[in-house]
Amino acid sequence: MRNSVKLLLLVLIAIGASMLYLFHDLNGSYDYALPKRVMKVAAMVITGVAIAYSTVVFQTISHNRILTPSIIGLDSLYMLLQTVLIFFLGSGHITVVNKQVNFILTVAIMVVFALLLYQLLFKKGNQPIYFLLLVGIIVGTFFSSISTFLQVLIDPNEFQVVQDRMFASFNNINTDLVWLAIGLIVLLIIYAWRFTTYLDVLSLGRENAINLGVSYDSIVKKMLVLVAVFISISTALVGPLTFLGLIVANLSYQAFKTYKHSVLISGAILISVISLVGGQWVVERVFTFSTTLSVIINFVGGVYFIYLLLKESRSS
Repeated sequence: MRNSVKLLLLVLIAIGASMLYLFHDLNGSYDYALPKRVMKVAAMVITGVAIAYSTVVFQTISHNRILTPSIIGLDSLYMLLQTVLIFFLGSGHITVVNKQVNFILTVAIMVVFALLLYQLLFKKGNQPIYFLLLVGIIVGTFFSSISTFLQVLIDPNEFQVVQDRMFASFNNINTDLVWLAIGLIVLLIIYAWRFTTYLDVLSLGRENAINLGVSYDSIVKKMLVLVAVFISISTALVGPLTFLGLIVANLSYQAFKTYKHSVLISGAILISVISLVGGQWVVERVFTFSTTLSVIINFVGGVYFIYLLLKESRSS
């Protein structure tokens, strides 16, 4: 009952934040400003849903609460893909200009990467948390180093195109992808929600899940593919947001002290939407665009990540 009340409260706050962003200081510009704000809110909701769901699921199948898909290099892989495409094919190539083609190509490569990661790390059983962090840092650093090397050699005019995709921004959203992303998110959530009860069992560990009759390897592989697709959607829309998932997932764990992933995922999604919509309103109205929401999220998330690492080391 308490969790239901908390979820209802978060729903009301999310609706209130969205209404505030949509209608505050509109000054009668319903034909011009309102549609743009609606697309921004839609993109923020999509991003919040994708990052929150993928982070909670990834932390469940990796059996710890400080890893995120971003930390293991998925965001770095996205930047590497964009840099390689522009470096070798040019900014005028169809894979760069056509956002639908770029989106589909990005999703496909990230899914393949997720499957390879599953084969190398997770199929052999539970790995120590520091080993997973080390692999994630190495993979992310490797991808980032190649991207930086190519960006040094790239034509300055081409680099401007790469630079536009290096930082998350809700002011330059790929609106061509919003409706496609909404359709994909809805289909993915409908498909993924039936695995929610399996996630409750997966959180008990590989051996316990198998003993309880769960097809562990098959479900984990499906979950990793879903995580890669969700992260691809959010990154293609607004760019990389490294620490948002870490923040909202752990806040959900603290607010809803339950093993039920239907509650944890719903809470994380609502907290994510509130953070993005409310945070963007603060950036635009209070800070008057003097900073960006991604900078604030990454700063707070980085500090929170260090806190979680120190807390984990004390408990172990």
